[in-house]
Amino acid sequence: MSELHGTIVDIGDLGFSGYFVSPADGAAIKGGLVVIHEIWGLVDHIKDIADRYAAEGYQVIAPDILSRGGVTPEVGEDLQRLRESADEEERTRFQPLLREKMAPVNVPEYAEWAVSALKQTVDALVLLPGVDGRVAVLGYCFGGSYSFALAAADSRVKAAAPYYGAPPQETDYAGFACPVHAFYGRNDSRLIDALPEVEAKMRAAGVDFEATVYENAGHAFFNDSNAHAYVPDAAADAWRQTLGFLDAALGRAETAATPH
Repeated sequence: MSELHGTIVDIGDLGFSGYFVSPADGAAIKGGLVVIHEIWGLVDHIKDIADRYAAEGYQVIAPDILSRGGVTPEVGEDLQRLRESADEEERTRFQPLLREKMAPVNVPEYAEWAVSALKQTVDALVLLPGVDGRVAVLGYCFGGSYSFALAAADSRVKAAAPYYGAPPQETDYAGFACPVHAFYGRNDSRLIDALPEVEAKMRAAGVDFEATVYENAGHAFFNDSNAHAYVPDAAADAWRQTLGFLDAALGRAETAATPH
């Protein structure tokens, strides 16, 4: 856990907020990072991830793109509790309640709003000291899918690292202007079954795409607040690979932006 801690700030003019955290005073800044939450919303686990990336030198904003649809962090925490409850009766309430809570956001109009909100998050990041146009996105589950969506929709994004997400069906693969390194668990069958098609579409569009698949892991393997899903060795390796990927991609972006 990082010693850095951020604050909730208003972003743009679309009526949403996010968690903002900066590197320590005097630290070298490597760029800006959009961190997109899971279906649980902007819960403490996501804030902790943002803190950890800030400790590595990134200006980080984790936007809240679910509260508008009713999945506030408090609702998300309750949903997680139900899913992981030892009480079978409580667990049976999880799926119907999740469907009910997610219904407002599972419509095209909401997706359009969410991508616009993510673009406004990029707007905010590029104005921060030390970012210098070096912006990347990463996200988890719901946020993994929206990481693909933002990278395809905003050419200012120089690197994307989606975790256990899939590009939305309407994704324009020709829109990707950055390398993408995605992370999956082999036991996450829905996403693994769809991965060959994603890889083929990425190749056809000329996207620099790489997928790392962990044999001993499933969905949400990076979530250390979920004892049922967390796989420490996969999470540690994904963390290491993501840092290396961001350093390389944003380093190339910095070189390309430097006048010769």
